[in-house]
Amino acid sequence: MDQPSRSAGTVRPGGRTARVRAAVMEATQDELVEHGFHGLTMDQVAARAGVGKTTVYRRWGSRAGLVADLMTELANQSTPHADTGGVEGDLRANALSVLGAINDGRLGATFQAVIAAATSDDQAAGALRTFYLRRIEEWANVVELAVKRGELPEGTDGGEVIRAISAPLYYRLVVTREPVTREDAERSVSRTLAAARAGAFVVRGMEGES
Repeated sequence: MDQPSRSAGTVRPGGRTARVRAAVMEATQDELVEHGFHGLTMDQVAARAGVGKTTVYRRWGSRAGLVADLMTELANQSTPHADTGGVEGDLRANALSVLGAINDGRLGATFQAVIAAATSDDQAAGALRTFYLRRIEEWANVVELAVKRGELPEGTDGGEVIRAISAPLYYRLVVTREPVTREDAERSVSRTLAAARAGAFVVRGMEGES
């Protein structure tokens, strides 16, 4: 995953509906950062955004609905995958982008709040899953390019390579609650790339189909 804007809704296009959504998304992120998912309330989001409570309840329905839309907004703000001309540079760009996102005070807190919410709320879990699947699909393109350049074996599963890059970083963030450093990101890239070159991510039966 690459790093979206730190604040959802910071770009406000014309039109009242767009302005209301931008204000509500920014307020939702503010509330998540300050109070977490379980401290998030529709009324407080409405007050913070400066819009009517009925508007928020009618359009988003629940705090999980707010979170789902927020994750959509963050995904939309994310930039395309890197294209450094080589697989190592591309995977390093991915790892450093993940590192930047999870270590950012605002964005990292947002993701931690949504990850926590996903353990107990199906709609939040669905929103989180959709967000990451979009980003994995985007970054899997760098693996496809690497296969075409002959840097990785044919049939390499790009999505699994990208998952392997970020998995150790999120493990430290969410499970062991350790600091996540650039060294951790570099190590993840080195190990994943070595495994990919050795064919560890090749989907059997797909060799020769690229």
